[in-house]
Amino acid sequence: MGSGIWSTDVYDAADRYRRSTGRSAFSYSDSGARTVHPALDPRDASRESRDSDEHPQSTPIAVLFDVTGSMRRVPRALQTKLPQLLGLLQRQGYASDPQIMFGAIGDATCDRVPLQVGQFESDNRMDDDLGRIVLEGGGGGQMSESYELALYFMARHTVTDNWEKRGRRGYLFIIGDELAYPQVKAREVAGLIGDDLGEDVPLRQVVDEVTRRWDTYYLLPAGSHYAGNATVLDFWRDLLGQNAVVLDDLDAVCETIALTIGLGEQAIDLDEGLRHLDHTGSNATGTVSKALARLGRGRRAEVSTLPAFRDTTGGVTRL
Repeated sequence: MGSGIWSTDVYDAADRYRRSTGRSAFSYSDSGARTVHPALDPRDASRESRDSDEHPQSTPIAVLFDVTGSMRRVPRALQTKLPQLLGLLQRQGYASDPQIMFGAIGDATCDRVPLQVGQFESDNRMDDDLGRIVLEGGGGGQMSESYELALYFMARHTVTDNWEKRGRRGYLFIIGDELAYPQVKAREVAGLIGDDLGEDVPLRQVVDEVTRRWDTYYLLPAGSHYAGNATVLDFWRDLLGQNAVVLDDLDAVCETIALTIGLGEQAIDLDEGLRHLDHTGSNATGTVSKALARLGRGRRAEVSTLPAFRDTTGGVTRL
């Protein structure tokens, strides 16, 4: 996946059509769907970000968000700001050949659709994937969601040329407001993803795996149920350090993602990125400045000396 070129004109035309017909950008979910869309089904699947003549230096970016409870607003906010996100990444040169994958996270203990994972796309198909996500709105009410399943999928079911050819990590953003469960449960993995683990995998082990190949961030936005909860923030800071980021405004998610990538690629410093936001007329400058003040610049890993190997049974790089 990852072919094609993003077109704001195509996005605007689709938006005008939806408005004229009264259709939602999330028509699959709004139709009452309660099963994962086939294009987003993680079972027996892997997701690839590959170089091509069209995109010779692909930069993989994964954005997965909690769709339980109040967090259902996140994908709707993201969808309306896709042009700004792609504009900053491409026109401002924050990342070479960005390929974006969207996914959604629920609670495997009680939700019908606890994990949804799209493809890495460079064109308007990423908007299509957003529209296929089921905004379930459930959750178990115990301050935990199945973020660990999303981390497991990213660690063991993604392949990127950025890593295999250049030894460079991709970017993974998880947007949520609760804790992960302490273990990746073998039973849930077998049912949802199709792997036979034999035993549960501790959360810390999965985080270690995923952060070797993915520069991983947890965004905790205002307006969510557990926004400002010290237990949640401390939990993610223990796992990810300063890459656990608090947002004062949910609508600043896209700008925060874009500038985080620009900082990581050393394409900008924070002051320059904030000036870019001002020039675009964004009202998120203050929120982004506060959120990213802890990160600084130069967050990219150098070329890794750690070996990777290919699982020839599934074609997935495992570390």
